[in-house]
Amino acid sequence: MRLKDKVCIITGAGSGIGKAAAELFAQEGAIVIACDVSEATYDNPNIHYYKLDVTDRARVTEVVKEVVEKFGRIDVLVNNAGITRDALIQNMTEEDWDKVINVNLKGVFNMTQAVVPYMLEAGKGSIINTSSVVGVYGNIGQTNYAATKAGVIGMTKTWAKEFARKGAQIRVNAVAPGFIKTPMTEKVPEKVINAVIEKTALKRMGEPIEVAYVYLFLASDESSFITGQVIGVDGGLVL
Repeated sequence: MRLKDKVCIITGAGSGIGKAAAELFAQEGAIVIACDVSEATYDNPNIHYYKLDVTDRARVTEVVKEVVEKFGRIDVLVNNAGITRDALIQNMTEEDWDKVINVNLKGVFNMTQAVVPYMLEAGKGSIINTSSVVGVYGNIGQTNYAATKAGVIGMTKTWAKEFARKGAQIRVNAVAPGFIKTPMTEKVPEKVINAVIEKTALKRMGEPIEVAYVYLFLASDESSFITGQVIGVDGGLVL
């Protein structure tokens, strides 16, 4: 098993990519702490659900402390939680700007700030941040989302440098999915999806499990010499 006995926190694990990752990690032997604002159920007894809003710093600290007290450590953090509130800049409300920034950017900051002291104490760990192709190349109507996902890349590269100082084996990488079949993309108009598929080399949308396998690789010891990278999982949408 590729993650045998590793303690892994995954945010946004109630559906889509996060849920696929939680189930895959558990199959690979991990103890999975599946966090989400919505209630979720899992068949694997190695998945432990925690209700968590990543914008709630007090709750984040509480959950992380509880996980360490119960399982002794945190080996992997997957910052997967994210939302969209799309609109052209002229129509985007301050509320929609703030909400996306708070979940997608500050939420990643909150989780990492709470977890990394334990990884530094252990001298090892893997942090996986979910960015997006939109964070690299931009997208019409997604000023807030693109800003957060670009920010996640910046934090990833900064933390890869910060956390590995003095020889600590703490790796930080980002994954940049393209258009994946999730509840988030179900809200996208069909004509937009069809246009994206036409631009994608593989001529289809991705499946959540296809991103989850990249998370698995980065969480495992197989990627022990990879840090500060952004790995695209987009079917050749951008080449």
